[in-house]
Amino acid sequence: MSTAAAASSVSPNLGPAWSVPLDKIDVANPELWATNSFWDYFTRLRNEDPVHYCKESIFGPYWSVTRFKDIMHVETHPEIFSSESKFGGITILENNKAAYLPMFIAMDPPKHDEQRKVVNPIVGPENLARMEALIRSRTCAALDGLPVGETFDWVSRVSINLTTQMLATLFGFPFEDRAKLPYWSDVATAMPGTGLIDNEEQRMQILGECGAYFGRLWNERVNAEPGMDLISMLAHDSRTRHMSPEEFLGNIILLIVGGNDTTRNSMTGGLLALNQHPGEYEKLCANPGIIGTSFVPEIVRFQTPLAHMRRTALQDTELAGKQIKAGEKVVMWYVSGNRDPSAIENPDVFIVDRAKPRQHLSFGFGIHRCVGNRLAELQLKILWEELLRRWPRPMQIEVMGEPKRVASPFVKGYESLPVRINP
Repeated sequence: MSTAAAASSVSPNLGPAWSVPLDKIDVANPELWATNSFWDYFTRLRNEDPVHYCKESIFGPYWSVTRFKDIMHVETHPEIFSSESKFGGITILENNKAAYLPMFIAMDPPKHDEQRKVVNPIVGPENLARMEALIRSRTCAALDGLPVGETFDWVSRVSINLTTQMLATLFGFPFEDRAKLPYWSDVATAMPGTGLIDNEEQRMQILGECGAYFGRLWNERVNAEPGMDLISMLAHDSRTRHMSPEEFLGNIILLIVGGNDTTRNSMTGGLLALNQHPGEYEKLCANPGIIGTSFVPEIVRFQTPLAHMRRTALQDTELAGKQIKAGEKVVMWYVSGNRDPSAIENPDVFIVDRAKPRQHLSFGFGIHRCVGNRLAELQLKILWEELLRRWPRPMQIEVMGEPKRVASPFVKGYESLPVRINP
């Protein structure tokens, strides 16, 4: 059963996707994401209005780009569609003050390219090879500590646990304080009033504490020998050494969110997808050799851990016959492009041995393609190799109830997922 089929196509306040007037569709409504009921809205937009203008939303007016080829056009024309934080940055969450912090993903060339190169070595092939044994040992320890035969929360025991340890290693962050990292990540992207923060002032106060903590680490590293951690890299490179406090905080938040939310939610989404497609679970167990070649990239496509990226038009332009004016918000819905049947065969079905598994948008494309994509895939590969070594039977890791989903149109994630490991 596909996610689209499993999910309700009715949002409690919006009604069925097919009954809403086209000009009233607002796919950024957080309620759709909390209830996983956005799928039919995107299907309708792809079919009827693939570049769609929403005049009114809690985030203001915006354009939705919903087809694979149109998203690729936006991605490959940064001279027209800007990522600059001063225009609103990379998310539709324009009321989020963190969105306006300067960070290299929210920059245009040439500054974007210069700062990105500073952190590239930490996720380069040589360093990934050095980290593989550490990732595997931590994964084994986490899995060996799981209870068998009783229900537990997969998100906290596995997904958050493993990604937080990895983040601490990347930053050279004090291991005993590592729980602060996913907390700051969640604060940076949370919608006010959803339980984590009440308002923007509280968000920025907490992120200020994050900046102060990392500032202390910076001061220690800048006066020490260069090391293979992100703070040391930023502190010792001339392209980032003289960042303003705002730019420093922005880049720290970017690296925390990028290293936490994407991998963490793919770790959960992959298990959920297998339970929704038991035939594919059987296929995977019968052929674990496909884990790294097709299964992992299919998890990343099917989950699409970041639902969108936003750009701002720098000039009047045309896209799919629509006239977009300079200054308008343009939202590339990766989650929709990854389900576009004109680009991906049977896109609503989770296929563990998909023929073209890397035909997806989850990591972005072009100059802003996710810098840590290889690390994310390595973590997922090791997790599933070790899971199947311990529990090799189909459906042996069983989802016991509905996940609690993040109420955000940006981070497509999970707060919890009850599972049981069957002996």
